[in-house]
Amino acid sequence: MAKAFTDSNFKQEVLENDQLTVVDFWAEWCGPCRAIGPVIEELATAYQGKVNIGKLDVDNNPEVSVQYGITSIPAILFLKNGQVVDKQLGAVPKSVLEKKIQAHL
Repeated sequence: MAKAFTDSNFKQEVLENDQLTVVDFWAEWCGPCRAIGPVIEELATAYQGKVNIGKLDVDNNPEVSVQYGITSIPAILFLKNGQVVDKQLGAVPKSVLEKKIQAHL
């Protein structure tokens, strides 16, 4: 299951984690975000223990969203060692996200 990232746990769960981390910036009212949600859950299950995967609700966690310049959602950031190594804007097929994950493992 995908983790719930927040303004308060982002540093510990993402920035201080040495695994590849995938962060899905989303909101409840966003249709494309709801469409990609199940894909994020599938990836979290498939890569459990290998990749840190979670979601960050932009409405409830504005600090991290502003810090990373998130202006449109869904936005998916791929972070490694606290640095953004890749990103994906908009809803895309699972295979696109899997390729990005594999490229950074």
